[in-house]
Amino acid sequence: MEAIQIRTFLEKDFDAVQQLNEKEGWSGLVERSEETLCSWLNSEPALVAVVDHELVGFLRGLTDGSITLYVCDLLVKESFRNQGIAEKLIQTAHECYPSTRVEMLASTKSEGYYANQGYRSFYGFRKSAEEM
Repeated sequence: MEAIQIRTFLEKDFDAVQQLNEKEGWSGLVERSEETLCSWLNSEPALVAVVDHELVGFLRGLTDGSITLYVCDLLVKESFRNQGIAEKLIQTAHECYPSTRVEMLASTKSEGYYANQGYRSFYGFRKSAEEM
């Protein structure tokens, strides 16, 4: 396996991102393809992980650049998990904004992973656009 390359998301990466979303069961992102692409183009940082020319993971974040970096989407292809790719994506995102704290938006399915990485849980609320 070649080394993991972390680089900025490019619009040409979107189909591969959507394939990972679909495989993970993130159907809302797949079904709202136009809005999902818009979110990627307007997010910072927006990073992808590439191994042997294959997109195997991604991170989409939002930041104010000074205090907080929110990681909105973080996904690694199942066959590439447990190889440090997610950690490398997070590290690269934080290196772009080193003074920020990292807030990880996660599902209950990934709670154990983040706890094992030293993240503390925090409390929040959510409403979808359809619920507003």
